[in-house]
Formats: sequence, C-alpha cells, structure tokens
Amino acid sequence: MKVHALADLRTLQRVMAARAAADAARREAERQAAQQRERERRLFALTVGPVRPVSHGGRIEPWRAEVEPLPVQRQLDEASVMREALSDEFDVETLLHTDDLLSYRVPGLGPDIVRKLREGRWSIQRQIDLHGLRTDEAREALGRFIRETHQMGLRCVRVVHGKGLGSPGRTPVLKGRVLRWLIQKNEVLAFVQARPAEGGAGALVVLLRPG
Repeated sequence: MKVHALADLRTLQRVMAARAAADAARREAERQAAQQRERERRLFALTVGPVRPVSHGGRIEPWRAEVEPLPVQRQLDEASVMREALSDEFDVETLLHTDDLLSYRVPGLGPDIVRKLREGRWSIQRQIDLHGLRTDEAREALGRFIRETHQMGLRCVRVVHGKGLGSPGRTPVLKGRVLRWLIQKNEVLAFVQARPAEGGAGALVVLLRPG
C-alpha cells in the first residue's frame, strides 16, 4: 500500500493496529480454550482414577443378533406337499361308519373309543373354523391345524366345516372334503359328528394320536 499523505499513513496505522488486536484476541481465545480442555482433562482423570489405554489389536466388535432368514421356500414346499397329500378324490365311503351318526376310527381301534368321543369323555382343547375359506385354503388350514395341535400334544379338537346352507343347492360340499382330508391324516385316530351343543352336523370332534 503506497502512502501519499499523512492521512493515508494514519489509515494504514489504524488497519495494522486492528489486525494486531484481532490476532491478539484470537491467540487469547485459543489459550483460554486450551486451558479449559486441560482443566476438563484433569477433572476427568480425578473422577475416574488411573486408566490404561486399550490397544487397537484387542478391539471387540459390538454383538449383533443374527436374524435367521425366513424359510420361504421350505414353507412353499410343505404347502405343496400338503396339497398333494390330502386328495379330494380319496374314497371314504368304505371307511366311514354310518350308524345313527357319522363316525370314523382307524382299523384296529375299538368302537368304545368312538362311543366315548361322542359322549364327550375328552375335552375339546382347540378348534378351527373353516367357514368362508376356499377349498385350497381350507385344505391347507386344516392340514396345518392338525399337524400343529398334534405337535403340541393335544388329543381332542373340533373342526367346524358348516352345514352348507349357503352353498349352491344347500349341499355341504366342504363337509365331504373335510371327511376325506381327516381320514388321510396320520395324526387322526377317530372322529365323530359333534353333539348339537358343539355344532351338530356342522362340525366334527376329532381324536388325535398321543404325541
């Protein structure tokens, strides 16, 4: 900066003084900040006591629970097997006992089991209602229900299939399919038509094998 007059010299002096003051203020602020950090460090050391730095070689990563992948393909395969295993074409006429009420028992099982089942000797522990389901949905739901309740160790369950009053021709289509499906399940020992208080012609009481 060229100085051409006394006024310019005074302006230059003021500028240099302002810069010097700014530099001094900056240095003072830095000094105070350093002192504050040192005070905080000493206070921390006094609070926690002696410490030893941890080497980076021994660093432990935080534990994260691994999320197991959903077995989607296995579930699809099981559903496919279930659909194939429970056939709608299975002939049940020769296996059903049609005395006064509809009933079924596996070969070798005495008729007293059916009688006791009708009399309610086993308490109904769980039920499934198939109302409103399409055939494929009902088949899969029933198969899953029987499998899961058997795995839980339950012995007596109720299957509500409805009386077919809302079906075309008022024919209980689902009822006949449920009979076929139940007879094909290895977990099923016997079943009878439910008593009126338990659903009557619209439900079955099913006895499962011991788990």
